[in-house]
Amino acid sequence: MNPLLKLALEFGPLAIFFFANSYGDRLFGVASDRRIFVATGVFMVASLVALVLSRVLVGYLPRMAIVNFVVVSVFGGLTIALDDAFFIKVKPTIVNTLFGCVLLGGLYFGRSLLALVLETVLQLDEEGWRKLTLRWGLFFFVLAALNEVVWRTQTQDFWVAFKVWGVMPLTMLFALAQTPLILKHEIKPAKAAE
Repeated sequence: MNPLLKLALEFGPLAIFFFANSYGDRLFGVASDRRIFVATGVFMVASLVALVLSRVLVGYLPRMAIVNFVVVSVFGGLTIALDDAFFIKVKPTIVNTLFGCVLLGGLYFGRSLLALVLETVLQLDEEGWRKLTLRWGLFFFVLAALNEVVWRTQTQDFWVAFKVWGVMPLTMLFALAQTPLILKHEIKPAKAAE
């Protein structure tokens, strides 16, 4: 998949969530304290559209797009049905904690689950996969803790902005910081005999 298209499909629903939260009162005529509920509904629809577009444009449904849609639907549905923003705010905490537990749990049982997801993109030796999985597992716990601190101590608008404009750059910086590890443990394909 084209990297820009992949980014648009993954980041687009979040950007739409931010936009709907920021301008929901003006666009949809709701009270400013109700914008999060409109934004949540729009986020759910945007996630479904991204899932459908993934299927149409690339011919299959990426696992992460499916997981994202299910999680957004469950927590977004709870937010709207119970009229409580707690559920959409705690979603990143639960999801990141779950990812961290899965990755570190896999390592505990001697399996790098990150290798299953990324082996078509990266070729690393066993030690490289183990270290990369450990780092990503711990990073997911850091993101979960950050989400808890931000949504519990800051305004709702700040939390939405952080979720959209803070987490993505932090994740990209963390991923780039793994480059030396990847290069050190990369398995280079053997060159064909000339």
